[in-house]
Amino acid sequence: MQSCFLGGEIMGRFRIGHGYDVHRLVTDRALILGGVEIPHTLGLLGHSDADVLTHAVMDAILGALGKGDIGKHFPDTDNKYKGISSMLLLGEVSDIMKSEGYSVGNIDVTVIAQKPKLASFIPGMRENIAKMLGASESDVNIKATTEEKLGFTGREEGIAAHAVVLLEKI
Repeated sequence: MQSCFLGGEIMGRFRIGHGYDVHRLVTDRALILGGVEIPHTLGLLGHSDADVLTHAVMDAILGALGKGDIGKHFPDTDNKYKGISSMLLLGEVSDIMKSEGYSVGNIDVTVIAQKPKLASFIPGMRENIAKMLGASESDVNIKATTEEKLGFTGREEGIAAHAVVLLEKI
């Protein structure tokens, strides 16, 4: 079995990537996570819609492909991305992934936010991410946690997200 790995039959079939993003919480901005607008008194500050969950997923996919990060592909110095929906950007990342001959094996995301509670919004987030990537919802896992009022997320100064993705050669 080991020779199979060394022989290249398995090598290159799978790629793993990790993504991380963080944005500051501010007034007068919508809170959008995974393409879902969540009722809250604060929203995330950023050049686009500042959807940290989707940004972490995009960075994980681009990382797995060895294609840099979202700053390289969608720079905040380009006005065409000002206020843009991160779902549209995820669609572009999906096109890059498919053009490289890969599809999503699975995605696992952790959102770190003291408030608001996110559990009831997670099904919509999973649906949005899966749809944009041409994946099954069962291959997209999203969970949320607090940091017990510790750190910048615990003080409700921002929200962070980590994503891990496994890509499979089509």
